[in-house]
This record gives sequence, structure tokens and C-alpha cells, in this order.
Amino acid sequence: MTETTATRRPGLRELAMTLLLLIITAMAHAATPPQVTLAKSYDRNTELADYWVSEKYDGVRGYWDGRRLLTRGGTVIRAPAWFTAGWPDTPLDGELWRDYGEFARVSGIVRTHHAGDGDWRDVSYRVFDLPEHAGSFDARVPAIRDVVAAIDQPWVVAIRQFRVEDAAALDDALNRALARGGEGLILHRGAADYVAGRSDDLLKLKPYEDAEARVIGSNPGQGRLDGLMGSLEVRTPDGREFAVGSGFSDAQRTEPPPIGAWITYRYNGETATGLPRFARFLRRRPDGPPPEVEARNVLDRSPGANNSAERHR
Repeated sequence: MTETTATRRPGLRELAMTLLLLIITAMAHAATPPQVTLAKSYDRNTELADYWVSEKYDGVRGYWDGRRLLTRGGTVIRAPAWFTAGWPDTPLDGELWRDYGEFARVSGIVRTHHAGDGDWRDVSYRVFDLPEHAGSFDARVPAIRDVVAAIDQPWVVAIRQFRVEDAAALDDALNRALARGGEGLILHRGAADYVAGRSDDLLKLKPYEDAEARVIGSNPGQGRLDGLMGSLEVRTPDGREFAVGSGFSDAQRTEPPPIGAWITYRYNGETATGLPRFARFLRRRPDGPPPEVEARNVLDRSPGANNSAERHR
């Protein structure tokens, strides 16, 4: 064995061990995405007597599987041990929330592996469902309260569920939530079982609609925005392409979401051609595409290996 070979082998072994540790670490922080209920948009023809109503909190979805907290995308949330101490060995579905207008802050805390205890002290877990409970939502509402009472931690809260008599009362509840800085309301059919996916059993009511799209390009700003990003070119999961040019702060225009990132945008209905009307940026999705979106639906379709969708107009 030559000296060169002898000195190389330890380095190769160290490299292999490092790679193995990285793989193990990545696996430890990933899991199969939980099968959760997802909301459709509220329709004014909805029979309100069939539904419970609650406030929609703008936080990070947190699914407790009986052992650990997961994001909707399946990422393991590294919450401090005290945060989940005494939680049941059965699943909980809820929202990790900090305060109104604090989505970016709570998202950063949840997705930081080494967030300190002080950061988590300001986070609450707002429980809105029990995925493995055998009863309807009518039965789950008091069961949620019982589970939260048994946990007996001030940062674990059962989201208030209430009824409304008519559309006027629903609008009043929406306006009160918006006045507090809230995002909107959720309507949950009382007779519904917990079933994964989107259905009319779970509805969201907001003063705007929102959806996700993938960034495929950017356009330079003009006038006051000279030197900054002017708008993003995006593609929806079903292949529609359009520009999003409003809703950004100057800081976000200086460092906009990169090509390939997923964003959430707001809009008010659709045009005659099916594009979102008044689309404006809401936030970047830190988990990437929504779990239900298949990657093949959003692959760039630009011809040629050197003519990618990473375009800047």
C-alpha cells in the first residue's frame, strides 16, 4: 500500500460517515405528510344550520400524530419537549399561532431547528379537530374541549366553535374577526366525519380568495421600482400563467422569491379567460408546493435544455 493510498482512505471513510449522518438527520426530520382535511371556498347557497363556525387563524398547520408535531407537508417540527409534554397518544389537528399579523414570525420559529424556549413561549397550539375520533364533528366539538382540558396547558387552546342563524350573522362574525386582524372564518359541517382532502364538509370564508403558484420568472421594476423586482411570473398547478406585481414590500422586491419557489397569492374572482383577478402577493410558501400538488403538473414546459423558465424580462 502506497503512502498516498494510506492517507486517502481515512478521508474517504470520514466523507462516507458524514454523508451517512446527513442522510440519517434528513430522514429524522421528514415524515409522510399527514392526511388532513382541506377547506373549499364558502358558497352563499350553503345551508348554515348544518355548520359550526370558527375563526380562521393565520398560522402554521400543526398535526400531532401522538408522538411528534408535523407540518402539513410532513416536516417534523422541533418544538421543545415541554411544549408537547402531557399531550395524548392520539392525533390532534390544529394551528401553531403567535398573534395577528405574525405569520412570518411563527413560521420562522416553527421551521428553525434551534429556536429557543423564549421563542416558543409566545406560540400557542389552537386545536380544531381530532382526526381519529370516531364521531361526527358535532361529537368532536365537546371532545376537543375535553382533550384540551385534560392537557391543561395554557398554550393549548380549543378553538371556539359556534353557530350562526343566517347569512347576516355570518357576515357580522366575519367582520368582527377581520377587525381583530383575523384572516376569516371556517365552517365545518356538524354531521361530517374526519375525512382527508377537500370537500364541502369544510369551507373557508375570507374577504378574498387565495391559491398557490410556482415562480417561473421575474420582470424588472420601472420608475420608483427601478433596480428592484417589478413583478413575478408564476404558473398555477393547472398550468395557467400570469404576473403578480403587487403586495410586495421593497425588501421583498430587493430579494424576491427565487425561480422554483412557491408563493401564496390573493385574488378577487377570475377574469373571463380564467385568470385570477387582482392577483397580489401574500407570502412565500416555506414548505414548497402544497402536498396535494403533483410535481408533473407544474414542470416547466420550455423547449431546450438551455431555454429554461428561469427568465427575467
